[in-house]
Amino acid sequence: MAAAAGQLVERNNKRDAQEAELAEGEGEAAGGVVTPLEHLHAHGFTDRDLKCLKEAGYTTVEAVAYASSRLLQQVKGISEQKVAKLKEAVKGLVHMGFSSATEINLMRQQIVKLTTGCAGFDAILGGGIETGMLTEVFGEFRSGKTQVCHTLAVTSQLPVEQGGAEGRVAWIDSEGTFRPERITKIAERFGLDAEQVLENIAHARAYNVEHQTELLVQAASMMVEARFALLIVDSVTALYRSEYQGRGQLADRQGHLCQFLRKLQRMADEFGIAVVYTNQVVATVDPMAVFRGGEDKKPIGGHIMAHASQTRLYLKKGKGQNRVAKIYDSPSMPDNIDAKFAITENGVSDEIKDKDNKRQKKNGDGDDE
Repeated sequence: MAAAAGQLVERNNKRDAQEAELAEGEGEAAGGVVTPLEHLHAHGFTDRDLKCLKEAGYTTVEAVAYASSRLLQQVKGISEQKVAKLKEAVKGLVHMGFSSATEINLMRQQIVKLTTGCAGFDAILGGGIETGMLTEVFGEFRSGKTQVCHTLAVTSQLPVEQGGAEGRVAWIDSEGTFRPERITKIAERFGLDAEQVLENIAHARAYNVEHQTELLVQAASMMVEARFALLIVDSVTALYRSEYQGRGQLADRQGHLCQFLRKLQRMADEFGIAVVYTNQVVATVDPMAVFRGGEDKKPIGGHIMAHASQTRLYLKKGKGQNRVAKIYDSPSMPDNIDAKFAITENGVSDEIKDKDNKRQKKNGDGDDE
């Protein structure tokens, strides 16, 4: 146990030194535990090599280490021989071997979790949305998916002891549902400076699936320069549904979607950020499913979506402003446990009791997506 703890401290000290070195050179510490590509200069790589890698989306040494040789060979300006040299160089910079279960346990105890704004919701998640992981939030129209994202965009900026991660937010918006005025209200609820909270959110509208993927490259570049806590993609599948239609394009759609989701996982691994993306639902083909204890709706995307995220959350409409969050799949928590929460003008909050629910519904609060 002591040896594992010592290794963990040594690794964290190394990362702290890297962040301090970058802060001295650029005036702002990089977020997470990433190693800047500039470390490859010591291994004989030129500025041109690094530029080629960055343009292809490989903005850190970790990104190069996690990528396969086949993918790196597709980078313009990087030869097969140079790829082999790259892979050899990163071996000494990024730990990718075995670790003891004790060390993994120590690392998991240090994972930061983001509060949803509702105690019951946090409880079924084991404390909140995990950083370094992918969380899928799916449900039908007006189930509260986008409002959960708005609340997380604020709570992620809270101090760690208050359920935040003290980091910035990147938001990729494929449906045009981001509302800064909602952010302002939620920030005021948590006692944060609304203007600063808005300044800490980098928002981009995605117009097609290629653009949506390109925005990940831009987001990764920002995360090298500053500390980010959260990446939101709302919605991850909307553009795929509109651009790839019919069974003849199903294989192409799923292949491209798989690559996009792998990029999200890579960013979670590299930067230690929480990645939250929303998804839509379709009716279940089997009409008897609900009688066997199943659901009458299922998330779109098939097996590729099912295997991509670590945690899947199913949001359903409740009474009035109330909604229900259900664990659909999680490696940490039991399936099918649920919690009630409410959507208010101040974001996600604890369940509203019947009397208060009727009063607020009469006042017109609670419109949400």
